[in-house]
Amino acid sequence: MKRFRVAIVEPSAIVAEGLESMLSRYAEYEIVYNVRSLSEYQSQRASDPDVVLLALQYAHEDVGQATKIGIQTAIADSDTLRQFQATVSIYSSADELAKILREALDSPADTNFSDSHELSERERDVLVLVAKGYTTKEIATELFISPHTVISHRKNIVHKTGIRSVAGLTVYAVLNKLIDSEQL
Repeated sequence: MKRFRVAIVEPSAIVAEGLESMLSRYAEYEIVYNVRSLSEYQSQRASDPDVVLLALQYAHEDVGQATKIGIQTAIADSDTLRQFQATVSIYSSADELAKILREALDSPADTNFSDSHELSERERDVLVLVAKGYTTKEIATELFISPHTVISHRKNIVHKTGIRSVAGLTVYAVLNKLIDSEQL
């Protein structure tokens, strides 16, 4: 089994130590750096890790060839989130965290969400219903489409926004004025 070298760059010791503890449950991940600032990471770095879990405040920083995953501890705008190949939330479970890392590491390294296209009208419709808490089956019924089509739209939304969680997609919908927070 290949072991992936992981760096954590997060100012909050509680968040950083929690991520390290969660990833230590999986033999495929080795934490090589757990630091509180980007400058500390850059000064200590002897070799490039495979993936860097990075606080959102460092969204525009270059981490070399490593897969760049954002650590979302607060609401962030879509432009910031698009700087990352994927994001994890402070609400993610250990299994979700490992899954997000695996998917990001398995996807092409040249994926750049900042080059993504705008959401189509139908994808916006699906996103609004996701934000309102509808299930895939309920969305299909509401929009008169098949559940498989809803799943395809949701995959496209995740690809275009770089946001995987329902909570993150809800925040995205509110920030981009697709839905009023009063409707939630």
